[in-house]
Amino acid sequence: MLKRTQIAVFVTLAALALAGCGVRGPLEAPPSAKAENAAVASAESGQGKPEGAAPKAHKPFVLDGLIR
Repeated sequence: MLKRTQIAVFVTLAALALAGCGVRGPLEAPPSAKAENAAVASAESGQGKPEGAAPKAHKPFVLDGLIR
């Protein structure tokens, strides 16, 4: 019984340690895709946000306390 408990604790701790790995932020494209997408849309193309646009307001969510 004690052996099972030790294994369960070890597996839980390993899962928590692995869940904490990574970088916070948006996903990054592979280096080959970055080179292909080096061209950026010009301001006259109409893509993206208009110049001087206000950022979107934050909508609160129940799990915000865990993320921030």
